[in-house]
Amino acid sequence: MEHTTPPYDVHLSRLLLRQGSNPDPNFVPNPEMLVMLQRQCKILVVGAGGLGCEILKCLAMSGFKKVHVIDMDTIDLSNLNRQFLFRPEDIKQPKAVAAVRSIMNRIPGLEYEAHYNMIQDFDDEFYLNFNIVICGLDSVTARRWMNSTLLNIAITTGNIIPFLDGGTEAFKGHCRVIIPTKTSCIECNMDLYPPQRNFPLCTIANTPRLPEHCVEYAKIVLWPKAQPFGDGIVVDGDNPDHIVWLHKAAVDRAKDYNITGVTYRLVQGVTKRIIPAVASTNATIAAACVTECLKLATASYQHLDNYMIFNNVEGVYTFAYQSERKDSCLVCSRSEHQLSSAIEDKLQTLIDKLSQDYDLQKPTLTTVVGGENKTLYVSNLPQLQEALKPNLDKTLMELGLSDSQEIFVTDPGLKMPISFRLQLS
Repeated sequence: MEHTTPPYDVHLSRLLLRQGSNPDPNFVPNPEMLVMLQRQCKILVVGAGGLGCEILKCLAMSGFKKVHVIDMDTIDLSNLNRQFLFRPEDIKQPKAVAAVRSIMNRIPGLEYEAHYNMIQDFDDEFYLNFNIVICGLDSVTARRWMNSTLLNIAITTGNIIPFLDGGTEAFKGHCRVIIPTKTSCIECNMDLYPPQRNFPLCTIANTPRLPEHCVEYAKIVLWPKAQPFGDGIVVDGDNPDHIVWLHKAAVDRAKDYNITGVTYRLVQGVTKRIIPAVASTNATIAAACVTECLKLATASYQHLDNYMIFNNVEGVYTFAYQSERKDSCLVCSRSEHQLSSAIEDKLQTLIDKLSQDYDLQKPTLTTVVGGENKTLYVSNLPQLQEALKPNLDKTLMELGLSDSQEIFVTDPGLKMPISFRLQLS
């Protein structure tokens, strides 16, 4: 069935058939530009939540007809107030699938494809299929992994895939343009992100001071011991029965240490890592991301260089600036990193230092001792973690480590292993 030309295609043609006031030096007005945009340019959207729904809508209305979307989450009742592509009958369905179905029903001629997966499920060959990647995530870990992956692709294959990162929190948001190997990356600006609410196990187990510590203790320690809803049942932040159980356990824990402030809402927030969302902020940041996507795809205007912040708390305030690359960046500097420690320090101390100084959540450490590969500790595989747990209480000397030893560190948030040179005092 032939569709008539949508009115927004007419307006888009006007942008691409003449020079603007601030064009890219490489831009040449061309009637084939719109054809390229619709038939050849492939966009990957990571995240189909509040921001992702707005991004998909803006892409469809801006002429991008070949779009893939990845999301590992399913739709919950609480999503419907701001994730406008979803309806009550979509509850418990994959967000990516429901979002693609909804947007294709509304706008004809789209070739959108959904992936109900984690981003880690795909290899580099998959990501090489796309011209631009747009992230609309609420997870810093996922951002770091995608940033590391695209940078690794640029280094190993020479293919530079522009990476647009959008984020919102209540009435604040940002949009940034990342050109791998050319501009600053996510890792260069980790200090700009709010700290992740993860607490050391020794603190929540032995010296809790905050109501959040009590909630984490109930979730991490008491839940696996009690198995209140059956063996192997993990905590579901959307299940009211689970939250009620955690709330009671956290309140009991708090009483033992004279800690106040453990409320049902706090338990929900800590369990689900809830980030407040406002629909108007999502719409604003999504529009900014897709505008930059259009600039990059067509070269019709100079793109953002390279960071824009938005604040709508009191009035409307935006500011754009050039975020500089960090010389010591774990990912894009490609330089050797120094890791200082004392010879009598235990391996646990070294891991804590990596977690604190470099925001690594579950670091795995390997090295070479006596010409043979040696795994010091594994954080994300339970069986190996248990087998290597005794290493945590050993000193670096007992583990055979010496000054200037090279240690390789991997983490779920990074695609590539990071090389550290040990400096012992």
